[in-house]
Amino acid sequence: SGGELALALASGMPPAQIGFAGPGKRDDELRAALAAGVLLSVESTGELDRIAALAGAGRRVALRLNPDFELKGAGMRMGGRATPFGIDIADAPAAIAHARGLGIAVAGFHVYAGSQTLSAAAIVEGQAATLALAAELAEATGVEIAHLNLGGGFGIPYFAADRALDLDAVGTGLAALLADRSPRLRDTRIVVELGRYIVGEAGIYLTRVVDRKISRGTTFLVTDGGLHHQLAASGNFGTVIRRNYPIANASRFAAAATATYDVVGCLCTPLDRLGNAVALPETQVGDLIAIFMAGAYGATASPAALLGHPPARELLV
Repeated sequence: SGGELALALASGMPPAQIGFAGPGKRDDELRAALAAGVLLSVESTGELDRIAALAGAGRRVALRLNPDFELKGAGMRMGGRATPFGIDIADAPAAIAHARGLGIAVAGFHVYAGSQTLSAAAIVEGQAATLALAAELAEATGVEIAHLNLGGGFGIPYFAADRALDLDAVGTGLAALLADRSPRLRDTRIVVELGRYIVGEAGIYLTRVVDRKISRGTTFLVTDGGLHHQLAASGNFGTVIRRNYPIANASRFAAAATATYDVVGCLCTPLDRLGNAVALPETQVGDLIAIFMAGAYGATASPAALLGHPPARELLV
């Protein structure tokens, strides 16, 4: 978004290191990206037309492609099907020709087939398919690929049965692929997106128990937080079956679990549930509850204005 672009530029990141993707870019966002000189990942031929109208000829962009494959094991699949993301691979040659007709240079491609994958083999397989697709398209259209974004999809272990991604295996696999890459990609800058993987485990959401009650044999810990601060942990952010994020009593962190509780928020909806049958030490009003894996899709993805409760404070430690 334009807001993320402004934050990235304010951080001191060189514009040449910034990519801007996403469907539905507004004209003011396109103007800001063009003025800054960041690389736009174009999602449609209509977006190409708007870029030409706003900036004229001579611009360089990447085309975001909707491939003919999916990222296996992805928590959220974003390619290989009808999608608002990118240009269908069958339409890509025509889109490249359209860009040339507008005087816009296609400098590379962007493929993001899915997210939240814990299988190194699936990620390497997706990277191999992306490299092959890019080389074939470059050969067919004559595009000189200066930039190829392989997407991301690197997952983090949210739930008890999850096994952490074997990053060494991903690195070894990608190194082998790049060593054997097509001559069309020899001078191409390869990019991988690692947003969730970098920040997800770095965040902890803290909320305080304000009430403890028993209803029909279940003990509820009612907190002063909830889904308006941490929607993903409530299971209402794309999760089909709700499972508990890692959760602990931060006030009694070293104590052994002695009871099970349902941890809920302060909103007047049954959707505001942070943990089901969570094993914790004896927990009382005033104790702090910690929910881990809160660094990605936490405060910024949650309905902070819902029911008028105050927003969560964010502290950098």
